[in-house]
Amino acid sequence: MERLTVELGNRSYPILIGDGLLGEVGRHVAPLLKRPRTMIVTDAHVAPHYLDRVSAALAAEGITVSSLVLPAGESSKSWTGLARLTEWLIGEGVERSDHVVALGGGVIGDLVGFACSIVKRGCAFIQLPTTLLAQVDSSVGGKTAINVAAGKNLIGAFHQPALVVIDPATLATLPRRELGAGYAEVVKYGLIDDGDFFAWCEANGAALLAGDAAARAHAIAHSVAAKARIVAADERETQDIRALLNLGHSFGHALEAETGYSDRLLHGEAVAAGMVLAHQFSAANGLCPAEDAARVRDHLASVDLPHSLASAGINTGGADLAAHMTHDKKMRGGKLPLILTRGIGQSFVTEDYGLDAVAVFLDGQQTG
Repeated sequence: MERLTVELGNRSYPILIGDGLLGEVGRHVAPLLKRPRTMIVTDAHVAPHYLDRVSAALAAEGITVSSLVLPAGESSKSWTGLARLTEWLIGEGVERSDHVVALGGGVIGDLVGFACSIVKRGCAFIQLPTTLLAQVDSSVGGKTAINVAAGKNLIGAFHQPALVVIDPATLATLPRRELGAGYAEVVKYGLIDDGDFFAWCEANGAALLAGDAAARAHAIAHSVAAKARIVAADERETQDIRALLNLGHSFGHALEAETGYSDRLLHGEAVAAGMVLAHQFSAANGLCPAEDAARVRDHLASVDLPHSLASAGINTGGADLAAHMTHDKKMRGGKLPLILTRGIGQSFVTEDYGLDAVAVFLDGQQTG
C-alpha cells in the first residue's frame, strides 16, 4: 500500500493506494468514526461489483451500514439527485460527526461531497473511487458540485474528504471507454508541468489501457501526487496554480454542454479534445510549437480518444461553442481566463484572448 497526504493543515487527509484495499477498507474507516455507523452512496453500475464487498469490510469492524443506489450517469448529478440524496441522509439520521462513503466514479464523488457540504451545515465524507478518472483526479482536492441547465459543476462547494482509498483492481471491471476517459486526465498532468511524464504516457499509455498493472499503478500514484501538490499550494484556486488543473476543461465543458452532458461525450473524452484544442489555439497564436500540439493530438488519437471537434462528434459553429464558455466558473470581470501552453509541460493562465477570438478559432477546427 502507498500512502500520500494532501497537506492542508488541520484538514489534511491521507490517500491510500493499493490493490485489494476495498476488501479491507473497514480498518481504515473505523478510526475516523465517532459512532460505529456509516452510509454508503453508490450507483447502479458500481453496486453489483463492489457494494457487498465494501459493506462486508465495514461490518467486519463492527460498523453498521445502510446504502443508497442511485442511477448511473450525469443525470444523478443534478438538483433532483441532490434532493433525493440529502433527504435520504436526513432520513437515515445522519449526524455532523458521521462519515458518508462515496463509492463510485466522479459523479458519485461530486454529488456525495456536495451533499455532505450542506447537510446539517456540513458532515464528513470518504472517497472510494472506482474509475480511473475519479482515482487520478476528482476524488482528490475537495471540489464538489452538481450540474445545472446553464453548465457543468456550476452549483457546488469546496469540501475536502476525510480519506481517499484507491483500489486499482476496480479498473478490471471498467469498460474500455470509461478507462480511456480517465486516461485523458492522466495525460493532463504531463501537459500541465511535467513533460517527462507526458513522454512516459506516450511510451506506456497503450499498455496501461490494455491492462498493464504496473503502468496503472505508476500512473495513479504519479497523478495523485501531482494533484495533491497543486491542491496544497492553492486549495481554492485563488493564485492561478490550481487553475492549471483545468487545462482542456474550458473547451471540453463547451463540448459537453453541446452534447447535453450525455453519453455522447464522456467528461474525460471532452477533456481530451479540449486539451488538443488548447494546444492548437496556443500554436495558432504563436505561443506553442506546432510540433508539440501535433504530439498531443497524435498521442490521444493513438489511444482512440477524441482529438478534434469531428472526432468528438461536434459540428456546431464556433460562436455557439464559445457561448457555452460564458458560463464557465472561471469567468472574472467578464473575461474567461484560458489555460494555454508554451509547449508540452508549460501551461499557463491568460486573459489575453477574448471569446470572439476563440469562436473564430473553433470555426476553423470543423474538419480533422
